[in-house]
Amino acid sequence: MANVLAALGLMANAFTWGVSWWPFRQLQGLGVHPLWATAFIYVLALVALLVWQPSAWRAFARFPALWALLLAAGLTNVGFNWAVTVGDVVRAVLLFYLMPAWVVVLAWPILGEKPNAGSLARLALALAGVVIVLKAPGSAWPVPDTLADWLALMGGMCFALTNILLRKLQDVPPAASMLALFAGGALMATLAALLGMQQGLVNMLPPVAVDWLAWVGALCLFILAGNLGLLYGATRLSASATSIIMLSEVVFASVSAVLLGAGALNQRTLWGGMLILLASVLSALPFGKGPAEPHAPA
Repeated sequence: MANVLAALGLMANAFTWGVSWWPFRQLQGLGVHPLWATAFIYVLALVALLVWQPSAWRAFARFPALWALLLAAGLTNVGFNWAVTVGDVVRAVLLFYLMPAWVVVLAWPILGEKPNAGSLARLALALAGVVIVLKAPGSAWPVPDTLADWLALMGGMCFALTNILLRKLQDVPPAASMLALFAGGALMATLAALLGMQQGLVNMLPPVAVDWLAWVGALCLFILAGNLGLLYGATRLSASATSIIMLSEVVFASVSAVLLGAGALNQRTLWGGMLILLASVLSALPFGKGPAEPHAPA
């Protein structure tokens, strides 16, 4: 029964992030850009953490490497939340889940773990999937052609980097790591929003109103509840089981996006997505473990 509850907790987290595009789009419709919404959510989460663990700042200060984790985690949220709000949700989520490829590339210089034959095969699978997804009929090369594509790829790379850094910093007190994750979401989203305003990509916050503040509060509670599900499940199940269950996020995102008209499942996306997901599943299986394979979202 405990394993069932743990699996349900992980699925709750996957559902939370799989459908999070919808409330972010509702907020955008009210004039609140996803970057501002992300900043608000993580400021509230950071305040809650410091109320619960007021000594977290002192623990954070003892480990300067946590600044790298703060940067990576923050850019993960910037990339994912912005991409699924402004682009095709199915395409954005698939490109974000290009983690096996990024792990192979990043684990060697950061952790000193050389890729083996299995990890190189998964890298080839994932890259083949990306080529299929990105190759538009009218383009000569399979390259990102929208802001959402670039954001999803950047977010996925930072997601892989976040997991690698969490492994490298595994001896750091959990409260300090959580502070880095939450502060990263708040700080990087705010900086990205300010820079985006200068480039004309992000609008100013609208006047304070009950409707959008209520959406921000509800989304914050929704995401915090999802993260509690992750915490409960990931500490009770194996890393491989966690990885495979968390891939249900792609299903939740794809189904909800197609039903609500925010994404399309054409043949190219289906075939490319299958290769990307196959690479992720193989990296999660015990016999397929490579260097620092990520096992849960940051």
